[in-house]
Amino acid sequence: MDQKLLSAANALINGSLVCFPTETVYGLGADATNKIAVSRIFGIKQRPTTHPLIVHVSTLRMSFNWVANIPEYALELANNYWPGPLTLILQRSKLAKNFITGGQDYVGIRIPNHPIALNLLNEFERLGGFGVAAPSANKFGAVSTTSVSAVLDEIGEDLSFNDVVLDGGDCKIGIESTIVDCSGPSPRILRPGAITHGMINSVLKNNVHVQSIEFENSLRSPGSTKYHYMPLAQVVINQEPTPGSGLLALDSVDTPNGVTRLARPSDSSEFARVLYASYRLADKLGLKKIFVFPPIGSGIEKAIDDRVKKSALK
Repeated sequence: MDQKLLSAANALINGSLVCFPTETVYGLGADATNKIAVSRIFGIKQRPTTHPLIVHVSTLRMSFNWVANIPEYALELANNYWPGPLTLILQRSKLAKNFITGGQDYVGIRIPNHPIALNLLNEFERLGGFGVAAPSANKFGAVSTTSVSAVLDEIGEDLSFNDVVLDGGDCKIGIESTIVDCSGPSPRILRPGAITHGMINSVLKNNVHVQSIEFENSLRSPGSTKYHYMPLAQVVINQEPTPGSGLLALDSVDTPNGVTRLARPSDSSEFARVLYASYRLADKLGLKKIFVFPPIGSGIEKAIDDRVKKSALK
């Protein structure tokens, strides 16, 4: 195993932080049982302590340490989509303390589908760890990071000498995991992602069907605030770009004169992958407005729409 990865696992055990890649975005990780280490995550991100964190583990068996019980439909989802971009909200065990759950009786669990993340978690668990709390490696409410350069630009100055940053290249999916509330008799999507409504329903049995995001819910989860994923530039949706602004749209959309093309994704998956990098590029270029034309559809397009709409609320 790579020496830096071994050093990263030891850093977690010793109470330091590790920035690491997942298939969705980069995470800012700490030992999820270490209150002091976890408090550094909240401090660096400037994140409200009432906002819960997702615990990352390497196997379904390890997730059992964190939850009191798992409904049958949640096991079906875990068996089909872990490792992968799916977070399940489940009743917490005594191991999941208030500083992880934001004082709620439920905890978010995920197994990431990235070789560096999985190797890190396996080694951390081999050393005696139980799970890694890891929100996205960026300031709270800001644009998530999908590359090491973005991580260093965003929070590099806030990391200490003993913290570790692992480089896994650009994230393949580019937007955060789907979050599914499994606290009731049927699952409910709290945050859309690459695991779509249709994909979830396709594996559920016994007449259990997932409910979509369009409902009132008191359960707090990552990404549930009204304003989120926001660049410095103003995001404008489906309007004619003005000169001096930036444009993010599918390749089939032309670029008007005087407008900076931020990316030309060929399909919805690529659109998701380049979304946050395009926002960051616009800020680096000093653009004041980003005109976005999100793709339309019922799959990952729903997740793109969620991120773009929240980033446009100023």
